[in-house]
Amino acid sequence: MSQNSPCLNCGACCAFFRVSFFWGECQSAGGTVPDQLVEQIGPHHVAMIGTTAKPARCVSLLGDIGDGVRCTMYENRSSSCREFAASWEDGQHNPRCDAARAAHGLPPLTPPQRPELSPERVA
Repeated sequence: MSQNSPCLNCGACCAFFRVSFFWGECQSAGGTVPDQLVEQIGPHHVAMIGTTAKPARCVSLLGDIGDGVRCTMYENRSSSCREFAASWEDGQHNPRCDAARAAHGLPPLTPPQRPELSPERVA
């Protein structure tokens, strides 16, 4: 994750959504997610501990929402976490990111400002 990532000052998604995924992503099945950090939610799915009820907060989230956070298992996170992009991170708006931020009283992220072309740069 880039040091400029808005996620490092947010963490709202980790404390809003249920983080569920196929059990095959767990270490005991050959995946990367530590077994002791998940709970069974169905015959083939697990969820990160702390995310199956409201208020949600992933067991692996360290820090205060909106004020410097990090994932303590970032390199071993599930596909659901790897695939969740902050709004505008990849040039696309993510309304789910906005919803999580709003639930924690944070404003939506805005698209990055493109540098304006000065007349000297256009010529």
